[in-house]
Amino acid sequence: MTESTQRQIILASTSVYRSQLLKRLRLSFAVIAPHVDEAALPDEGPEQLARRLARAKAQVVAAQHPECLVIGSDQVADLNGQALGKPETHARAVAQLQRMRGQTVVFHTAVAVVCQATGFAQTELAQVKVQFRNLSDAQIERYLLAEQPYDCAGSAKSEGLGIALLARIDSDDPTALVGLPLIRTCHLLEAAGYTVL
Repeated sequence: MTESTQRQIILASTSVYRSQLLKRLRLSFAVIAPHVDEAALPDEGPEQLARRLARAKAQVVAAQHPECLVIGSDQVADLNGQALGKPETHARAVAQLQRMRGQTVVFHTAVAVVCQATGFAQTELAQVKVQFRNLSDAQIERYLLAEQPYDCAGSAKSEGLGIALLARIDSDDPTALVGLPLIRTCHLLEAAGYTVL
């Protein structure tokens, strides 16, 4: 497929972080909000939740735009097997960071690419292990007041001041922690027949 005949890409996400990351690939894409219930199913672990939601987001938008390549993504923070979502409020963010201090948290970031017209539907998962520093309550409070990361799983923006909360990051796909694993996204787009370069 030549550049002029490549399928339209849609990012099934309202996340500014994912949109900013996808722009790094210099692709033309549209953004459509997927309306998906993000509640975990009974006995669903953090990794399974991330995978299921990434695919569900892509599928719901692909059903409305069957000729397009739709990218869906989801991230779930995992503290000892327990999923940590977006805190939404200051009090919940404080509680999350207090629980995570001195701990290793695994961020499961799944990405799915779906095209109904071709029957293509694949999902990949990037895992990022993040060790949090043993932060004081005062440090947590100063961070949250400065950055207000209430829309981020795990209450921290590693691409901003949140890096000061961390002692170590282990990943083979560094953009995964911000919300969209670009290495895996490129791989899936190529597998779907879209030439990134």
